[in-house]
Amino acid sequence: MTCLAYTIPNMNLEYQISIPVTVLQEGKRFVAYSPALDISTAGKTTKEAKKRFGELVQIFFEEVHEMGTTDAVLKNLGWVKFKREWQPPRLVSQQTNRIKIPA
Repeated sequence: MTCLAYTIPNMNLEYQISIPVTVLQEGKRFVAYSPALDISTAGKTTKEAKKRFGELVQIFFEEVHEMGTTDAVLKNLGWVKFKREWQPPRLVSQQTNRIKIPA
């Protein structure tokens, strides 16, 4: 998992956020996913998946801003406002658990 920084338009202002992005390999494709926004996209390479994810983040914020729902959407995703800027949820731990599944 990596943290990527994005510039987010906010009316006439811009500010940067860093959000965790996990890149997974599914077959021959790479999927970039972030629980902070609950969005994902894919590419043929990790570089392409990350590039597409950056484009998707920009579109996501442009759309919620246009609809006037930025505050509500981010609040529902667990973001908190700190000093007039939104902060994504912090990843505290990530682990792999072995679970028995009946066959």
